[in-house]
Amino acid sequence: MNNYRNNRKNRFKSNGDRNFRKRPLNGHKNHGEFSSNSDFRHRNPGRNNQNAAKLVDKYNNLAREALSSGDKILSENYLQHADHFSRILNLQEINKSIDEKNNIIEQNFSNNQKDILEKKDNNTNLENLETD
Repeated sequence: MNNYRNNRKNRFKSNGDRNFRKRPLNGHKNHGEFSSNSDFRHRNPGRNNQNAAKLVDKYNNLAREALSSGDKILSENYLQHADHFSRILNLQEINKSIDEKNNIIEQNFSNNQKDILEKKDNNTNLENLETD
């Protein structure tokens, strides 16, 4: 009788043997756990977390260094990166100015609505006084 199956060691650990807690199935964190790295994920891995102005300076400096060392192709590559981030910076500034204009328009609209409501209230108060 072969009982080799009974003598084999279990190669895979069960969930109870592992040294970590399972995440809850509903996706909510336990508020009692204060470990700094529980469920930590980068928002957008592979993207640089610096702002565009710093990246423009960085790539311009790299292009200058590559050109001084005699590598024109690498310098052009870095200049293209710098150009890309300068375009992003310009788009951010344009979006910011558009948002400011929209905010001013919304403020004016809400002020006009308040004025109209106040005039209506004053008119109804005058009409009520005249009928009394």
